Amino acid sequence: MGTRAWALLLVLCGTIFLEGIDVAMLAVAIPSIRADLDLSTNAAAWVISAYVLGYAGFTLLGGRAADLLGRRRMFLLWLTVFLAFSGLGGFATEGWMLIVARFVTGVSAAFMTPAALSLITTSYEEGPQRNKALLVFAGTGAGGFSLGLVIGGLLTQLGWRWVFFAPVLLAGAILVAAVRLIPAQTGGGRQEVADGCPQPRTTETTAVNRETAAHRETAAAPKTAADRETAAERETASDSQIEAVRQAATDHHAAVGHQGFDFLGAVTAAGAMLLAAYAVIRLEHGLEGWQLTAGAAVAAGLLVAAFVIVERRSPAPLVRLGILRKASVVRADLGALLFVGAFFGFQFVVTLYLQELRGWSSLQTAIALVVMGCDAILAPTLTPRLVNRFGNGRVILGGFVLGIVAYGLFLPVGMDWTYAAMFPTLLISGIAFALAYGPLTIAATDGVTESEQGLAGGLLNTATQFGAALGISAVTAVYGLASSPRSDPESTLSAFRTALIVPVVMVTLGALLSSFGLRGGRGRRVAGVTAEASVGAGTKPAQNSVS
Repeated sequence: MGTRAWALLLVLCGTIFLEGIDVAMLAVAIPSIRADLDLSTNAAAWVISAYVLGYAGFTLLGGRAADLLGRRRMFLLWLTVFLAFSGLGGFATEGWMLIVARFVTGVSAAFMTPAALSLITTSYEEGPQRNKALLVFAGTGAGGFSLGLVIGGLLTQLGWRWVFFAPVLLAGAILVAAVRLIPAQTGGGRQEVADGCPQPRTTETTAVNRETAAHRETAAAPKTAADRETAAERETASDSQIEAVRQAATDHHAAVGHQGFDFLGAVTAAGAMLLAAYAVIRLEHGLEGWQLTAGAAVAAGLLVAAFVIVERRSPAPLVRLGILRKASVVRADLGALLFVGAFFGFQFVVTLYLQELRGWSSLQTAIALVVMGCDAILAPTLTPRLVNRFGNGRVILGGFVLGIVAYGLFLPVGMDWTYAAMFPTLLISGIAFALAYGPLTIAATDGVTESEQGLAGGLLNTATQFGAALGISAVTAVYGLASSPRSDPESTLSAFRTALIVPVVMVTLGALLSSFGLRGGRGRRVAGVTAEASVGAGTKPAQNSVS
């Protein structure tokens, strides 16, 4: 990739970095915010939960909106909203102001992040180039979260309001660069197919596509008369396929244009996701108020059923339900839910252990956990090589296995463990994240049609947000149930050990799930060489993939 291609990628990755650093800094600053605004425990919890609720509730709608209303338009609009409400949060003088600001910030992230992901998957050619871009995207998000822990601790020393003002400066810089680097799209973000691969339909040819086309022309030049004859036959067949894809895309967008936006589908989807997210968040209360938790879960289920009925009857559905029959997408999304849930659940328990039981400060804790951010370096450097050599599926499985090892090593944690004793778990968990999360992102969007890349990104982000909420809520609920009426350190440590079983169970389930996706023989290489091309060249793909 050339300079402009990397510049575009860094701008889009800046979005996930912004999201990661924003969430991490707030998590560190919550005790100071609670003390300064005199918030109750419940109100302080809702400052965190409001963001999750807004994000998880609207990310599916946000992903589809990017497909239908324009990826660039959605990205720039909601990045602006994110900037505005992050700044407003810094001026909050009451708890409810902060909760509202965080909810709207979460909603803006729900629209902004899938748009950024779909811009990557439609701007970089499927194969090694796109895989590398997605791995950089995943690593950047993890790096933002890890760096945010430290920066949050430092900024909190100056005043917790800086935790809200700092993202405004970063978001402003990303917005200025995005306006310049992201090409304008026509037709609601529609895509054209050129030379057999998806290309953005823009008012100007992007640097990514110019470079890709130049490399293809050089590499594909026929050397002999036989090659030229074969190339001519392939070109004829390719032209027919391209014309069929163009016609299908035209028919699809014409249907959307004539039938209008699926408003009822949008309402039922958002309602179902909001209620489901609320039910998951309520799990942290355990059996207390279980009627409200169960009621929210039942209502969410009813709205999901209504959504399915609406989508089946709609001439231009918001979500084509057929995408849920694609095994690789469903497997990747469920895998991401389990892996992210285990990761954040484990991190939450370790944070409580260090601060509440060991008496470490927030800054000491943040510095101790920085090693978990090693995936920010490994994801764009080591992971692509492993994927190219062993295949996407095996690398994902390796990430889950390392997760089992990491969290299992921490189960016998003691009252006087040194940092050296904790270090292997923290390091291995970061490596596990580097191996699993990026390839899961590839698997969740791989092979999805151009017009549904935003939807695929929305499904993935929905899974990760629900996973994070589920992991934290589950460990909190188990910790509460395992806690003894006595508040002595040994009883608290025992409850922590019990809660740590949850992440182990989640990554074990994820490993079993990902193992079903491995297949032998001639499978499509994630690195971008199709099985058809490999057979034509007389070679057999060596790696396995998630299917």
